[in-house]
Parts: sequence; C-alpha cells; structure tokens
Amino acid sequence: MDILQYGAFGTLPAWLITSITTVVILAPTFGGARLWLIAALWFATAWTFGTPWWLMAIVFTPMTVLLVPPLRRALLSDRILSIFHKSGFMPAISDTEREAIAAGTVWLDGELFSGQPSLKKLISADYPDITADERAFLDGPVTTVCEMTNDWQVHQDRDLPTQVWDYLKQERFFGLAIGKDFGGLGMSASANSAVVQKLASHSLPLAITVMVPNSLGPAELLSHYGTDEQKQRWLPALADGSQVPCFALTEPGAGSDAGAISATGTVFRSESGELMLRLSWNKRYITLAAIANVLGLAFQLHDPENLLGKGPAPGITCALIPTDTAGVVLGRRHDPLGVPFFNCPTTGRNVIVPLEDAIIGGSGGAGRGWLMLMECLAAGRGISLPATACGGAQMTARTVGAYASVRQQFGLPIGKFEGIEEPLARIAGSTYVLEAARRFVNGALDKGHKPAVVTAIVKYNTTELWRQIINDGMDILGGAAISRGPRNLLANAYIGTPICITVEGANILTRTLMVFGQGAIRCHPYAFRELDAIGRNDGIAFDRAFWPHVGHVVKNGVRTVLLGATRGWLTAAPGSSATKRYWRKLNWASAEFALLADLAMGALGGNLKRKEKLTGRYADWFSQMFLASAVLRRFEAEGCKQEDTPLMQWALENAFDQVQKARAGIYQNLRLPVFGGAFRVLGGLMARLNPMGSAPSDKIGHQAARTLLRPGEQRDRITGNLHVPKDKTSALGRLEHAMQLCSEAEPVMKKLKDAIKAARLPKARPAQLLDQALESGIITAAEHELMHAAEVARTEAIAVDSFTLQEYLNGTQAVEQPAESEPQAS
Repeated sequence: MDILQYGAFGTLPAWLITSITTVVILAPTFGGARLWLIAALWFATAWTFGTPWWLMAIVFTPMTVLLVPPLRRALLSDRILSIFHKSGFMPAISDTEREAIAAGTVWLDGELFSGQPSLKKLISADYPDITADERAFLDGPVTTVCEMTNDWQVHQDRDLPTQVWDYLKQERFFGLAIGKDFGGLGMSASANSAVVQKLASHSLPLAITVMVPNSLGPAELLSHYGTDEQKQRWLPALADGSQVPCFALTEPGAGSDAGAISATGTVFRSESGELMLRLSWNKRYITLAAIANVLGLAFQLHDPENLLGKGPAPGITCALIPTDTAGVVLGRRHDPLGVPFFNCPTTGRNVIVPLEDAIIGGSGGAGRGWLMLMECLAAGRGISLPATACGGAQMTARTVGAYASVRQQFGLPIGKFEGIEEPLARIAGSTYVLEAARRFVNGALDKGHKPAVVTAIVKYNTTELWRQIINDGMDILGGAAISRGPRNLLANAYIGTPICITVEGANILTRTLMVFGQGAIRCHPYAFRELDAIGRNDGIAFDRAFWPHVGHVVKNGVRTVLLGATRGWLTAAPGSSATKRYWRKLNWASAEFALLADLAMGALGGNLKRKEKLTGRYADWFSQMFLASAVLRRFEAEGCKQEDTPLMQWALENAFDQVQKARAGIYQNLRLPVFGGAFRVLGGLMARLNPMGSAPSDKIGHQAARTLLRPGEQRDRITGNLHVPKDKTSALGRLEHAMQLCSEAEPVMKKLKDAIKAARLPKARPAQLLDQALESGIITAAEHELMHAAEVARTEAIAVDSFTLQEYLNGTQAVEQPAESEPQAS
C-alpha cells in the first residue's frame, strides 16, 4: 500500500486521499453546485492534504479563466461564438419557428429535461377536481344530452337530431370556455375536458360538435386577443349558439406546415377613407364550416402601401368573417371515415370586410396571428383530444370488461383465459394512465400554465394509447365488435379513432418534430438562449448561456454514471413505499436522457431536426417520463389505494420498458464523431446489462386485468367519467345488467360445478341442470331464479344485430331482434 504524507493529517494511504478528493469533487457536481463552489472545495481539499504548488497551478489556472467572465470571454467564448456563427453548424431559427418555440410556458417538462428534476414539485403538482357547479352540469345537462343521443341513429341519419342541436344551444354547450360576463359557462380546463370526455364515451360526433367551438377558434381567440367591441359583438352570440363558429387554417398546401398558408388579405383604403381587407382563400378540413355563421380565418396579410405602418408583409393574421359576406363559399362537406360531423371545405374570392372589425384585436392584431394560434394551441391541445381519448378508453374498458366476464367459452368466462387477460391488462393499465395524464395536465392549465411541449406529449400519447385500447377491445369482442348495429359499442369508436390521430398536428409530426424537436430547445435550460445569442452574434449573452451549459453536461454525466451504477438509489425518493423505486428510476432516466440529448444536439447541430427517427426515440423517452410522473402523481393524490397498486405498477413498468426501448435505439443509432463506434458498443452494452425497465410481469398483468372483471367501486372509479345509461335495454345497459347478475350467480355456479364433480349431477353445462339441481336440493328456488335470470341476461348481452336484406340495402335502422338462442333452462 502506498503511504503518502499530506499536511495536517500526517501519513495517510493514497487510496483514502484519492477517495476523499473524488467525493469532494463528485458530490457537489452530482448536486449541481456552481463552479466557484466546486473550485473552493477542491482548493480546500488540496491545501488540507498538502498538494504540491505546481499541481495546484495546473488545475487552478484554467479554473481561474472559467471563473472570471472578462477573461473567459476574451480567451474562449468570443472565439467559440465566431466559429458557431460562421460555420452554420447550429440551426438558424426563423421568425415563425421562434414564435412557435416561444409560445406558451415551460412547466414540469423543464424539470424532466433538466436531468435533475425536483421530485417534490412533481409529487405536489396541482391535481384539481371540478367545482360543485361544474359537477352539476356534468351530471345534469351532459347526462341528459347523452340520453337524447342515439349514436347508431346519428350515424344512420348523418347528423345529430334537431332536438339535440337545440338542447346544446339552450344549455350553452358552445360556451364552455367563454366567460360568464359574456353569457358563457366560464368553465375550468378540467371541467371543459370532463364534459368532452363524457360526451366522447357515448358518441364521437356529439363530442366533436361540442369540442370544436370550445377549442382553437373564434371564441378562444376573441377571449384572449379581441377588442372590447369584438368581444361584445361576438362572444354572447357564440355562447348561446345563435352564431355557430368555425376556424379555417388548413389548406391543400399547408397542413402540418401551417406556416405555409397561402390565403391572402390585402389592406386598402375605401373611398370613404376606411381601412378595408380584400381576402381570398382555399381551405379544407374545416369543422362546422358548412353551417357556420362566422368564419375565423388565418391568412397572410399584405399591406403594399404600408397603411398600418408594419411594412408591406406583416405576416400571418387572424380575422373573423361573417359567412353571409359576398364571396364566401360554403355548403360542401368532406366525409371523414363516415363519422357524421360537419367537416368541410370553404373558399373565398375577393371577400371585402372592414379591417378594424375583422382582424382579431383590430389593427393591433395585424401580423400577430401565428403567435395567437401557437399560444392557444399550447393550451388547447391538452384539453379536447386527450379528453376524447380518455372517454373512449373508459367506454372500451367498461364494455370489454363486462363482455369478458359474461361471454363464456369452454365453460369459463373468456376473461379468465390468459390470452384475453393480456390485452385486458393493457386496456386497464392504459386507461389508468390516460386519466392520470388528463388530470395532471388540466391541473397545470387551470393554474394558467400553457405548456406547449407537454400538451403535444399528451395529445400524441393519449390518442396513440386510445388506438391501442380500441384495437385490443376489438380483438377481445371478436365477431361482436365487427358486426355493426345498435348493440355494437366499439365499431363506431374504432372507425373514428384515426380522426383523433390526425387533427391538431398529425401524430407523426407531433412525435418527431414537436415533442423533442421543440422540446429540446424550449425545455432545455440553455439551448434557446444559446441559439438566440448566436443568431444575434451577442458575445455576452452567449457566454452566459454556453458555460453553464457545459457545466450542465458535466453534471448530468456524473449523475448518469452514479445513478446508473446504483440504479437510482442515490435519489431521495418521495412518496409511499409502493412508489419509491419508481421515483428513483425517474430520476435516473431524466439524468441519462438529458446527457444523451446534449450529446445529440452537440454532435448533430442543425441536422438533428432532420434525423426524425432519432428524435422520435428521444420523444418516446421524454413522453414516457412525463406519463410516469402523471401516474405517480395520480396514485399519491388518490390516497395510494391498495387496490390500485397493480394498475400503478403495470403503468410504470410499461413506461420504463418503453424508455428502455428508446434508450437502446438511441445508443444504436446516434452517430457521434470520433467516438461513435465506442459509444455504440459500450453504450449499447450498458443499456442491455443495466436496463431501466422491462415489460410488466404476468402476475401484475393478471391483477390489472381483474380490476375490469369485477363489478364494484374500483371498476366504477376507473371508468368514473363515463356515461353509463340507466336503461337496461341499451347496449351498455344490457352488458352491465348481465355482468351484475352473473357476478351474483357465481356462488350458485360453483355449487353446480361442485355437484357435477361429486357426481350428484350429470356432466353438462351447469345452466342446463338448473331444474334437476333444484329438485335435488342442491340449490334453492331463489338461486334457481337468479341463475335463470343471469343466463337470460348473458344470452341477450352477447347477441349481435342483424338486418333484413331490405334494411341493409336501404341503410335504415336495424330492428331489435331477440337473442339468437334462449338459454336451455325453464
């Protein structure tokens, strides 16, 4: 053993001195301490152990340069900035991109992107419920309009019934988000979401009809940016439904690239001296356009005479156009997969309107349209479509759970077969995730946050989970799912799912460009400031961002190594004992994600946004960390219910399994200069030998699936914002009634099976032996009656629709037929 003489401590082993020095350096770095503190600690340690002066000089000379800003800028920062500025390595940001990136706010996504998330912030984030008045609206008018709407008939008639349209207007469904001062309901984001969720659980056309006027469109734009005159003119009429709005953004040449819109508006002065607009457009996929009274329009504003003083091309602008204005063309419809909601093209040719009345915000709103749209989408994207996905998921979970408990094959409910149990577990666990994410994000929106990256994460992931859930539901119900008719609860939802995938940013775009492409700049603590400084060639601003960024990378490198080596055990994990290990994993995942994100940005620069397969993997990792945070918050907020532990575990095991897949893909495909081969081999080996997660175990899956197969409080809570009709002859009502009776009859069924095993009854289906069992005293008269009722209900619940040939050819409503066969019991 080497023995060294060090200062006041006398003779100490070399390994001990090395260990102490390593801890002194790594501990503050792991915790994110400032460089001056790390330098001070190192100096104190070096002095204490009598480090030679020449060694201290070697270390402290570069540290001094880094710690003194004028020296640092003169010797390093200005040279680095010059290289970045001239090389074009870092991506240039256009004005449109800058507005999109800057729109909204950074919320807990910034914590997850930092590599050192505040777990206390995550576990204590707002998780609000709706108010008593909002609950009354949900239990009253929302339930009523669901009862008024027959989804099968809506699809047959290709529209909502007139009385439903009238009721929606009467109860101000189109004014959910309009303030009470203007006649609206002034609902919170949580309540708006809950309304859409419940409607979507019953009828997608009904939900879309309500959500669109309350999402991105005239009402929201006016509420935030309109003049007082515009608000007084339009908002009361929009709230009571006397004016039906639409918003025209998408064009044949401008879909995902909405900034490429070609609709134009030219400013000119009329003979009376009033400023006017001459508009032309060709838009498509515009919901409600064919029946709208007022059309919101996004267009490129041109001002050739600079009458507004903003130059000849102020940019994208938003305006309101009464649809009875000369030149506005409406009246045609698209047919989105046969789902009967109004989705339409619209054109305008030489449409002339007063500028101050038309442009949202008057002349002051000229050229601010893109900012308005991005800020509104930053919040709105987190409400309507996630709510629709949650409503559809809860409907599917309840339907499939009931069906799997009453449908029998080989003498057993099909839900007891492991082949069915596997997709049932996915449905149960994913439904738990969806509601957690919905509540989590709406809590932020209710507090005034507009987290653009978070809402993109939630829009993409909730609709993708919904697609998986409905596919699993279709598989489990089999023939009952593909036979359309009034009894079928899944087919219309299955057909309409791609609509949710496509709108408000197609999911491919959202995943590859928005979640990580925008998130890497918006959520990163330094990247946007660096890019802005490079673009402006601002040396001071660059210096203030670049060196903290370097320290950020070093810190996350240390955190990645130490947290990975201990599998997160260096984390001070909050929460209950059931969740601590997942908080540790989350901390570890965040550190390694942040490090690898910086490596990708540093290695690829502006080319990163073109590596969409790679950015998609980063987006998956980032998304799953956020969803895991939402699940952990939900479990804690709801009191760490023991019976919900399998759902929480399934959701989190699945999340970290998805993180692991993304992680392995990044190590395999991220090409780094010089060290690329070593990075792929060593990183890939590390990812395989020390995985962050694996798929949920069969045991957890079994427990998760059971939650949907038993009637009771837990199942009601998992599907708590679903419209469950009281009518036992409705499609869902039949299943619910049969499930309840079959559950109550299980003890009787066990008696019959035990009697068959004991040879007291012959071998046959228990339902066929009811009379003999009664005569033999094996069951009572009440049990006989219960079993008979359960078998009748079971047969009726699993029946499917059929049509006469003429009914099918005419597309008329199916006539309810009795079940295909009656139970063979008296």
